[in-house]
Amino acid sequence: MRDQDSWIGFANEAGQSLRPPKARTWSRRGCTPAVTVSGKGSGRVNLAGLLCLKLGRRTRLIYRMTIYRRRKNERKGFTEPDCARLLDAAHQQLGGPIVLIWDNVSTHLDARMRAIATRPWLTVFCLPTYAPELNPMEMVWSHLKRGLGNLAPCTLDELAAIIRSRLKQLQYRPDLLNAFLATVLITNPRST
Repeated sequence: MRDQDSWIGFANEAGQSLRPPKARTWSRRGCTPAVTVSGKGSGRVNLAGLLCLKLGRRTRLIYRMTIYRRRKNERKGFTEPDCARLLDAAHQQLGGPIVLIWDNVSTHLDARMRAIATRPWLTVFCLPTYAPELNPMEMVWSHLKRGLGNLAPCTLDELAAIIRSRLKQLQYRPDLLNAFLATVLITNPRST
């Protein structure tokens, strides 16, 4: 990989509905705080991201977002063309070949995704099944969702705006992105 002068990109997908993740909070004794949520089955924000690193360069976070509004004939998650557009955008932004590492989900292994993986600048490796601890993008999503705890946006567009803002802030924190990568390497020394 060093010979190819490639970026290493860890990819993963996630989603968030209007029902916020539970988080702890403080309040006065006897006054249990309650967050009113209006998100009963109203759709979700789908996310796909790449955490990219290269020796001597700043760690990069590249992501795409779609909104699923539960309309007829609408796909719930990211489709193969969505993944292809994300990878093409990453290739253009990074300006070099990419070694892509992602999980072993069946959608990543179907014929259309294998066709995308034949691009000359892309090399694909799959992580073992049920090994989220090997993918630092899982930590990015976990960090994002912890920051969304106890928030109650009223619409999917508000939720998307909050998520976009939080991910934009993460893009300017290469030290935090490096910490996610280091945590994976430290806790799984055999993965290197």
